[in-house]
Amino acid sequence: MIKLYTIGFTGKPAEKFFNLLRNSDVKKIVDTRINNVSQLSGFAKGSDLKFFAKEIGNISYEHNIDFAPTKELLSRYRDKSINWQEYEMEYLNLLDMRKIAQKINIEKLHKNCLLCSEHTPEKCHRRLLAEYLKHVKNEIEIIHLIK
Repeated sequence: MIKLYTIGFTGKPAEKFFNLLRNSDVKKIVDTRINNVSQLSGFAKGSDLKFFAKEIGNISYEHNIDFAPTKELLSRYRDKSINWQEYEMEYLNLLDMRKIAQKINIEKLHKNCLLCSEHTPEKCHRRLLAEYLKHVKNEIEIIHLIK
């Protein structure tokens, strides 16, 4: 069984964030954000997160822009031009258009953690991505790191 984790950094102090990753034996953080360089990201800013993950938990880091929503899609959802169901449908279609199911080696995702900013996974593209990947290969156990 492939263990695929998800985590959001918003609302978590660095200590809790890195303890969740270490205690779950995560081997790699896969950053699914379109913009991983925002100053608002604090410790989760791309280059800083790569450094901290390696130093604190010997966890590798990868930024995969193919997993991110487009800026336009994200903007339309944030400004309420579309609702969550419309966002969900468009994001999943985007993954299909990008041929993610064909490109990804799902076995290599074992003990990887999909990262974005949302505190919980309910209305977050990391959950949609994890479920999409599970649909491609059912032997995935999705574990959301939130507590």
